[in-house]
Amino acid sequence: MSDSTTFDGTILRGREFDPVEGRVVVEDGEITAIEEASTHSDDIVLPAFVNAHTHIGDSIAKEAGGGLSLEELVAPPDGLKHRLLRQASQEEKVEAMRRSLRFMVDSGTAACIEFREGGVDGVEAFERAVDGLDIDPVVLGRETVEAMEASDGFGASGANDGDFTRERNTTARAEKLFGIHAGEVDASDINPALDLDPDFLVHMVHAEELHLDRVADSEIPVAVCPRSNLVTDVGFPPIADLLERTTVALGTDNVFLNSPSMFREMEFAAKIADVSARDVLRMATVNGAEIAGLNCGLVEPGRDAKLLVLDGDSDNLSGAKDPVRAAVRRAGVDDVSEVYLPER
Repeated sequence: MSDSTTFDGTILRGREFDPVEGRVVVEDGEITAIEEASTHSDDIVLPAFVNAHTHIGDSIAKEAGGGLSLEELVAPPDGLKHRLLRQASQEEKVEAMRRSLRFMVDSGTAACIEFREGGVDGVEAFERAVDGLDIDPVVLGRETVEAMEASDGFGASGANDGDFTRERNTTARAEKLFGIHAGEVDASDINPALDLDPDFLVHMVHAEELHLDRVADSEIPVAVCPRSNLVTDVGFPPIADLLERTTVALGTDNVFLNSPSMFREMEFAAKIADVSARDVLRMATVNGAEIAGLNCGLVEPGRDAKLLVLDGDSDNLSGAKDPVRAAVRRAGVDDVSEVYLPER
């Protein structure tokens, strides 16, 4: 017997998020139809978010390290983050991660791409933290090939931290995802990162014209984390320039620096970068899904029904004339009516 449900309201349909009045029909976790019809619902139905870059492990130390530089905060092996992780018990880390993951689910995130510190033990701790939750993580192990083998791929810290050729080649043979930080502090590690032919890059704050051309030629996607870059005072990613050349997705980065809220990340990106609300919503949904190899991120038939429903009659959203701009620039967790994340 099939499981069928519908969602009525203003539907942000397809890759352009065209507002359509009607209903979304879902059967067995898949969107099977979008029916245009008059409806009395004030709800706004959009795809749930895909957070394209997270470090959930440092949930144990939210807002630690005020005033420290990026290197002092996160550089392996002795940045503040790594020292705090070593000091915490496995149970403390698992519980802190679980609370962050619950917040992500409650605020409309269907999936994330997690760079997971701690080798195999770190991957196993994350699996414990996420057990039973509705979020669909793509976990990239770090530090060892064994961590990659135990997870969905490898998440490299940056080409200036070491030679990741072996890890890249082994990950490719395993047909798994390989991502690497690049251009966060300066441009010196961008070309070496590109030489590895990664599946995606993270940050690219200091990308120059040569790097942008290489990204375009190689069609390598980029995950940007503008709030994190502001907090660590490294600059701001050239989002508009990157969007002209490749797929750009949005991530929230380290939990100890920023809440893992895609609402906050979207609003910040939309108000700082010279890009449209539709560009930002794609960055927060389908673009991240495409990097992760997931079949969600859009409201259209054939997609997994990972849906976020906003209350268009909330005190915050009531009277909004443009539902896409309202969802991107104004909405928050208090406006969430439902997060629908069924298993397929």
